[in-house]
Amino acid sequence: MTGATRPSLFFPRALSDRSTAVVLALLVGTAILVPMLNQLPESNPLHVPTYMVSLLGKYLCYALLALSVDLIWGYCGILSLGHGAFFALGGYAMGMYLMRQIGDRGVYGHPVLPDFMVFLNWGELPWFWTGFDSFPVAMLMVVLAPGLLAFVFGWFAFRSRVTGVYLSIITQAMTYALMLAFFQNDMGFGGNNGLTDFKDILGFDLRSDGVRNGLFAASALALAAGFAMCRLIVASRLGKVLVAIRDAESRARFLGYKVEYYKLFVFTLSAVLAGVAGALYVPQVGIINPSEFTPINSIEIVIWVALGGRGYLYGAIFGALAVNIAKSYFTVAFPEIWLFFLGALFVVTTLFLPKGAAGLLHGHGVKIGTPLSRFRIGKPAAAGGGDD
Repeated sequence: MTGATRPSLFFPRALSDRSTAVVLALLVGTAILVPMLNQLPESNPLHVPTYMVSLLGKYLCYALLALSVDLIWGYCGILSLGHGAFFALGGYAMGMYLMRQIGDRGVYGHPVLPDFMVFLNWGELPWFWTGFDSFPVAMLMVVLAPGLLAFVFGWFAFRSRVTGVYLSIITQAMTYALMLAFFQNDMGFGGNNGLTDFKDILGFDLRSDGVRNGLFAASALALAAGFAMCRLIVASRLGKVLVAIRDAESRARFLGYKVEYYKLFVFTLSAVLAGVAGALYVPQVGIINPSEFTPINSIEIVIWVALGGRGYLYGAIFGALAVNIAKSYFTVAFPEIWLFFLGALFVVTTLFLPKGAAGLLHGHGVKIGTPLSRFRIGKPAAAGGGDD
């Protein structure tokens, strides 16, 4: 490894390499610059319309989601085809809070029950909606709901040593099962229509320019924080163990590392990042429904990461932004062939750009397929595990 990319346990050093510093600077600068440009007069050529602010904010949420997948796929070899479920759960937690803020301003004017519950003749608020009128409780559930699901799922899957394509299949089955469940009206989550018609957040009008700018800035800063946290993890000794597990799981297990614990930790953390992305996504798009659970959404996330370059972190961000910007254009210009374009993009990337766009830019740095012998993963603890 070169000195610029050598892992370090010291936070400033782990974040001081050129690519990391550039990404963080761009994200923080974007969080400041775009809201400022939105405040310019509409006649100014540099003016950014409010709808564009929300659109860019949505892209940043997708980038955070892609980053969460790259953390487990690029550095631990866990290919999840169900990460859309964690994204949707975080979105539903935020949506439930926003629905409780509507109060008697809904169509039916009920002070407590959301409109869809009144329409379905619900007599009282379900127990699992309790506390969602509180922002701190809702934010806690944004983290707990996807994190707990990932922990329970990972506990059984990793302890059973389910790996490879089998793990990918059951993650996809998980998100498909959740999609079918959330489509049911009696689940208490709005059924097919989901949750929508949001009014405000923390007492501020969601449709105002100031709130839109604030949500955009929060999305950019959340992405920056997520990127920094992932960078610190992969540059630490823990990250070296994750790479060892990715490249030679049986060998890492033979050396005494509790592989399932490492996998469980990074998988749960990845799910939490996806949930935060979903929570920031919902107030900017104004709706959350079961379509977010559809397996094709999770597969599309993998395409973002593959195109950008898995195992580089910033490649996942680039891939998510590039594909979704292209999607916004092609779905309008060529709506009938967009899915063919997306499929062709994945095939071309797999055949001709196995390391993605980031791999081309990375030159002769650390390769995605770095063999286990290139890493010093340390001496395992006497108990048979550890990250020292």
